[in-house]
Amino acid sequence: MRGRDASTAPQCLVSRHTLRPGGGTGPKGRPVARSRSAPVPPDDPYGYAGDQLRGYGNDGRGGGHGGGYDDGYGGRYGDEPAPVRRPRRRRWPRVLALVLALLLVGTAGFAFYLDTRLQREDVLSDYAGRVADTPGTTWLIVGSDSREGLSREQRREFATGRAQGRRTDSMMLLHYGAGGTTLVSLPRDSFVPIPGHGSNKLNAAFAFGGPKLLVRTLEQATGVRIDHYAEVGFGGFVGVVDAVGGVDICVKRPIRDPKAGLNLKRGCQTLSGGQALGFVRTRATARADLDRVDNQRAFFGALMKKSTSPGVLFNPFRSVPLALHATSNFTVDDGDHLHHLVRMMWAMRDVTGDDGLTTTVPLGGQGSAPGVGAYITWDRQKARRLFGALANDERVPADVVTK
Repeated sequence: MRGRDASTAPQCLVSRHTLRPGGGTGPKGRPVARSRSAPVPPDDPYGYAGDQLRGYGNDGRGGGHGGGYDDGYGGRYGDEPAPVRRPRRRRWPRVLALVLALLLVGTAGFAFYLDTRLQREDVLSDYAGRVADTPGTTWLIVGSDSREGLSREQRREFATGRAQGRRTDSMMLLHYGAGGTTLVSLPRDSFVPIPGHGSNKLNAAFAFGGPKLLVRTLEQATGVRIDHYAEVGFGGFVGVVDAVGGVDICVKRPIRDPKAGLNLKRGCQTLSGGQALGFVRTRATARADLDRVDNQRAFFGALMKKSTSPGVLFNPFRSVPLALHATSNFTVDDGDHLHHLVRMMWAMRDVTGDDGLTTTVPLGGQGSAPGVGAYITWDRQKARRLFGALANDERVPADVVTK
């Protein structure tokens, strides 16, 4: 080196490396430091003396055989432990749990919203001498002739007229429990005692005191305590039927009734909301009101079966409109809620099953009276046995069933 004493060069080398015997010489005879590490493994590809990577390992990265090499300052490269890779946590369980939680919250919120849409009325309040609680569950289901919800064009198309208010158009008792499921039609012209109004047609009780007096009249006439109440008008009925895409009904003979806006051919067919309304209202048949109550039972059973079918329940384009129409057009008691209504629908569906029974209250005869008009009477003995079975939650005797 120029400008410096050549004797200083070895000192620099010695100061950086510790020379040991056998360290060897490099190019131009310069001494080469021998590693202070453990003996180099025999399979080290850089294990010959003088190689700068000697002792660096089989893979040339200082990781083989726990090797490493000196840095010339007393330290070593390649002795650091390899970083530990933590296994990645799977995210899909968390995502799935979040989705399920959102679905549950959304479903609960929608159910609460539907429950608030129900029209409520104080119907089942207690009164002096009320029938004691009876086993099983009994609903009074009423179809009224309320035109609320129908447009002017629909009133004209369905021939509903322009009458204001509401009157009973159909009445049924639905009972389910240990004795099975039974649906009993109550002809509106039935001649029964009405508390505070003498004897009159059954639908007069609704006209005199609304659903509360109707419930009291039926409880005293049948001995069966009514647990729940549901009422739907013309508009709600049409909306529910159209929401499920119509209901399949088999008509035994052609029916033409301009007063009900109905013109049906014989055979099985799908009825729209307007046709269904005419079907449950018409009296243009041989047995008039008796055929009418039979049609009502058959249709309501078919409607509930369609409403609870997978094709409706799991189809949001059917189930959501159905839920919205049903809840906004049903009137229930103050103590009734959406889950009660859903249970009632499933019970109506069971009516058509092996454990179900549909019948009309046994009839005894006909009559008429001033201020009342023509009416029909019940067969007291058979009616007592029919309603006695319901009150005790037992199967209805076969000999009192009217087909």
